[in-house]
Amino acid sequence: MKNLKKVMLSMLLFFAISTAFSQTKITGIITDSDMKGPLPAANVTVKGATDGSTTDIDGKFSISTSKTSGEIVINFIGFVSKTISFSGQSGETINLGSISLESEASDLDEVVVVGRGIIDLAKDRKTPIAVSTITSAEIQDKIGTSDITQTLVNTPSVYVTGQAGGFGDSKMSVRGFGQDNTAFLLNGQPINGMEDGLMYWSNWSGMSDIANAIQVQRGLGSSKLAISSVGGTVNFITKATSMREGGFVSAGIANDDYIKTTAAYNTGLMNDKFGVSVMLTHWQGDGYNDGTRGEGQNYFISFGYKASEKHNFNFLITGAPQKHDQNFTKRLSDYQTYGRKYNNNWGTLNGEYKSERTNFYHKPVANLNWDWAISDKSELSTVLYASWGRGGGTGNYGASALRTNGQINFDGIRDRNLAVGDGVQGDTQSYLVRSSMNNHNWYGLVSNFKHQLNENLVFNLGADLRTYYGTHYRQVEDFLGLDSWTESRQLRDANSVPGASVSNTVTESQRARPWPATFNTLGENQRIDYDNSERISYGGIFGQLEYSNDNFSTFFQGSISTQQHQRFDRYDYLPEAEDSEKVNNTGFNAKAGVSYNINENHSFYGNIGYYDRQPYHDNIYLNNTNLINPLTSNEKIFGLEAGYSFKSQYFSANVNAYRTSWKDRVNTTSVTAVEGNQWDLPVGSLIYTTNEGVEQLHTGVEVDIVAKPFTTLDVRGFLSAGNWEYQDEAVATRRDEDRNVLDVRRDDVDGGKVGDAAQFTVGGGLKYRIVERLSVDADYRFYDKLYSRGSAAKNNLELPSYGVLDAGVSYKMLVGADKSKSVYFRFNMNNVLHNIYLSELSTRIKTTDRINPTDATDLRTYESEGRVINGLADANQGFYGLGRTWNFSIRYNF
Repeated sequence: MKNLKKVMLSMLLFFAISTAFSQTKITGIITDSDMKGPLPAANVTVKGATDGSTTDIDGKFSISTSKTSGEIVINFIGFVSKTISFSGQSGETINLGSISLESEASDLDEVVVVGRGIIDLAKDRKTPIAVSTITSAEIQDKIGTSDITQTLVNTPSVYVTGQAGGFGDSKMSVRGFGQDNTAFLLNGQPINGMEDGLMYWSNWSGMSDIANAIQVQRGLGSSKLAISSVGGTVNFITKATSMREGGFVSAGIANDDYIKTTAAYNTGLMNDKFGVSVMLTHWQGDGYNDGTRGEGQNYFISFGYKASEKHNFNFLITGAPQKHDQNFTKRLSDYQTYGRKYNNNWGTLNGEYKSERTNFYHKPVANLNWDWAISDKSELSTVLYASWGRGGGTGNYGASALRTNGQINFDGIRDRNLAVGDGVQGDTQSYLVRSSMNNHNWYGLVSNFKHQLNENLVFNLGADLRTYYGTHYRQVEDFLGLDSWTESRQLRDANSVPGASVSNTVTESQRARPWPATFNTLGENQRIDYDNSERISYGGIFGQLEYSNDNFSTFFQGSISTQQHQRFDRYDYLPEAEDSEKVNNTGFNAKAGVSYNINENHSFYGNIGYYDRQPYHDNIYLNNTNLINPLTSNEKIFGLEAGYSFKSQYFSANVNAYRTSWKDRVNTTSVTAVEGNQWDLPVGSLIYTTNEGVEQLHTGVEVDIVAKPFTTLDVRGFLSAGNWEYQDEAVATRRDEDRNVLDVRRDDVDGGKVGDAAQFTVGGGLKYRIVERLSVDADYRFYDKLYSRGSAAKNNLELPSYGVLDAGVSYKMLVGADKSKSVYFRFNMNNVLHNIYLSELSTRIKTTDRINPTDATDLRTYESEGRVINGLADANQGFYGLGRTWNFSIRYNF
């Protein structure tokens, strides 16, 4: 019996061993075709068998099967399934290498790799940075009715606000630095305003439709250009020409009568050479807050041409003409009186809705990309780009608006104007709606040469050239019953000294519409208030050298640039004095870093960088004259950062620490004039405060995690804790909307908290796949240490902390005889708990401040009079965040 047992055990052991050795092992890495990064949690199965596996956090998989040949099937939600053949010997390991999946959400996938040598993505440099990437699938799921900035809210150290202002009026900051100090790139081209570095998201309302991915590089980033990346760099990578014939149609609805429709078609790659992709969108809605209606279109046309294996070309043109009515910050007491959605910028005329404040703009952007594979070691990527901006914003001009119950009484204004007949500046009776026009022509070229010196060493060298000509003037948008408008001014000489007086009368007007503004311009003799232009010319060279091996990498980047500025004033200067003196500035930056991988799970990195950055054009010329500001100088930015990364099959985490010093800076903020202001400015007009000589020091730590405890569950989280403070003192100059100086003061700001972004944020989210193609997801964010965005101050005002919960559900239905087509459903609900919170303040009035500080005998405070709302003095101005909103979309892919 014992011998029989031994025989049976021996046979079982032999069978087990022989079975194990007869197993074929299949390995590989699954990647995203757009971003070239790994796809964790992708399902990999052997066709016709139960053998399967799931990719780890690095996209790697390993399957053991008894088959020696066959096919594996790869599936990942949001990506096109892929089937790969394999063949080998029993007991052999078959390495299939890197396998890329194409995003289903990106129906305009690439024929050509558009400017890959230009677009500085984190994956292109082995030395790490603090980075977050948002895919096109995430963008389409989360965007709803929001600006593209809303897709970045679950990113460490990113704060988004301003959506209460209207469609396209959001703002974002990175590590506490505003949009003028965060670099934004579109396919490698800089898109921050050349004059002031600002971003106007209404000009980019179509970005959510055309973006293939967004990568947020916090801090020093990987960009080689000499750009304004104090806080970080945001790369928008657009779609290009699709290699597959097909397209999609989609429709979406949302709260407040929002509707959006989109159609796209791709010819596919014809004759292995040429393809065309086209997309058109229309949207419209009433806006969440009162008086914030908007509508617009988006068009995208891309031509791809594969001349040979070495040369790829792609030409695209895109634009998003739009108009939207605007809301400005209000006193908390006004919200208490008229409601949280109150907006005093609109009223009615003859019973019809009319807004005093409308933004309208059309900014076509064209790119021509050329990628040349010179050899297996060298490549050249070049993008030639252009944009032509036309449009502006409307507002009151002349006498103050008449108001009834907090709204503009346009009927009363018209009747008063009819009694006046011919309007004259300063008569206190004539009122009109003006358009402040901001037109520009912008042309540029970015080119990068990359050469693999040896197995470990890569060299880059490139150039960045730009020229910009902007024109700014005011014209009449609506006379409201006036027959004409006459105003006088004194012409300045070459020293900006006012001299002889002249007057002009205008009789023509142009409505605030983006398409007419694109092609029609009123004559120079029909301009009011101001009419000036500037030319900004920029040239820079950059380079990078990176060494890397399996465990170690290090890099050095450097760039140098020169800018030339000149201002032209046709309205306020004598003809011989219209042209200002030219101003030339040279700047540079230098960055270096090192990383070390202890093993496949643990790695460390450190980066250091210094920027000597030229001031923006708007800070060079004093008080909107041709006089040069002697206080402006190059800004100095010094950054240090270090990080640690852990990766495993089911969990990954990144920790980043940073310190950024920013000196010799100039910044401008604004508030809205209220009734009874000390300068008797019209209610609703803007007061600008320019701070010069301000120094900021930003330090902090960031953590982000991704976990996959089950194949059906994805978990993510982030935390950012910063300490952002002003240093020393600042000189503050306040100006009105017509750019007249109101006052100048010198303030001690040492230790004051930087506002307009929460210095502490924490959030988490999950996505659960209920069944195949049906999933739910939710994200929660908590914000604390948020201060007023008013000008630099020693004792800034802290806002109440708040949290927001968003949720959504997605379902994909396969249709068609071969199930190759699909219908995708998506429902979002943002701020599910309807939390009412203040997202920003533009003032810093304390509850202990006196209500009437100019009267020494009046000792009443906001606190003593009970004028406190949410722990804040009710005279503070700000925005409430959006309450509960929803959106639903359906998309048919064919």
